[in-house]
Amino acid sequence: MDKNVRREIILDHYQNPVNRGLTSDESYIFQNTSSESCIDNIDLQLKYEDGKIKDIVFDGEACAICTSATSILIKTLLGKTLQEAEDIITNYKNMIEEKEYNEKVLEELIVYDEIYLQPNRKMCALLPSNALEKILEVIKDEKEKKKSVD
Repeated sequence: MDKNVRREIILDHYQNPVNRGLTSDESYIFQNTSSESCIDNIDLQLKYEDGKIKDIVFDGEACAICTSATSILIKTLLGKTLQEAEDIITNYKNMIEEKEYNEKVLEELIVYDEIYLQPNRKMCALLPSNALEKILEVIKDEKEKKKSVD
């Protein structure tokens, strides 16, 4: 990807992030995530309904990489099933960690395909995916509990 296009996408999502602002709706699953080494501290809320991610919102203080990664992850995961979301997050994390990944599922997240060149920025890019992964685990646990009750 052209470096100018990459920079433009990241800056746009930093300056105009998707779904910024939390909700008081209790049907959303909440997760906070923060970095031990920098300013990044974000709250995420996800609404899962009818087998799909209906909404994700966030707020907090974070650098350009963390904020833009959060925004792009939200944009990419909206409307996806649990399995699709897990696949996207796994491939995204593999890309950041320089492991084998399927770029076709990443959509705009591919802008971080060279973030490994700046090792100190990897955590910034991974922070929102780690939090979203925890939310997806909560959803899976709730689904398992429902199965065992039924």
